[in-house]
This record gives sequence, C-alpha cells and structure tokens, in this order.
Amino acid sequence: MDLNPLSALFDIGKIAIEKIWPDPTKQAEQLFKLEELRQKGDLAELNAHVQSLTGQLEINKVEAGHASIFVAGWRPFVGWCCGFALLYASILEPLMRFIATMFGYAGTFPIIDTNTTMQVLLGMLGLVGARSYEKKNKVQRDSLKANSNP
Repeated sequence: MDLNPLSALFDIGKIAIEKIWPDPTKQAEQLFKLEELRQKGDLAELNAHVQSLTGQLEINKVEAGHASIFVAGWRPFVGWCCGFALLYASILEPLMRFIATMFGYAGTFPIIDTNTTMQVLLGMLGLVGARSYEKKNKVQRDSLKANSNP
C-alpha cells in the first residue's frame, strides 16, 4: 500500500469495489469511476499549483518593474553581498592584516567562510554567462510567452 494518504485511500477503494461487486464488468465500471475521481483530484492539484506559479510570476513582474532598489534589487543585493565577501576575504582582510602587523598589531581579523557565498556567486555568474550567450546568439526569451521566431 502507498504511504500517500490519497493513494492509500484509493487503494482501499479498489479493494472495497472488488469485494462489493463480484461481477468483473461492474468492477471494471466502478474502478473506472474511481480512477476518474483520482485523476480529477490530480488535475485539481496540478491546476492549483499552476495557478500559484502564475501568481508568483505576476508578483515577480511587478517587483522587477519597481523603481525602488529595495523592491527590484534583491538579486543585485545578493550579488553585492557575495562580491563584498569575496573582496574582503581575498583582498581586504589580507591587506589589512599585513598593514596592521607592520604597525605592531597582534590581534586577529574576522574571517568570512566563503564556501556558501562562493557557491551563490558562481551560480549567479553562470546564469549571467548563459544569458549573455543566449543574447549573443539571439536565442534569448524576453517574455514568458513562447517566441514564434527562434
């Protein structure tokens, strides 16, 4: 039996149909109706998911068109954070440590673990590279609607 509650319920329904209707024709008829109900439920769930995604796309369009950087700029914000972490970890912190030790400072500087920031930054750069490649080859999509010309 399936662990999904709805699938388990339909499995029980099939067993009940087989017990209630001994005639194979009636069983097939009832199993067909049960399968129709299951598919309608699956389609309703899929439709709800598609509606949710469509709503999110509309929100994304509004956010992207907004004049305020605090609304439309979350992607640049992530890029700037990752860029600053890379700048600090690779240039600023070693340079500040070098200058500070020349002036007799023996303390430590904060060290940023750049594993996560590098993964995000490299992923964003990869997407930018893919987008640039698409634009160069004129195969980009500028809207969510399918283009009639490639």
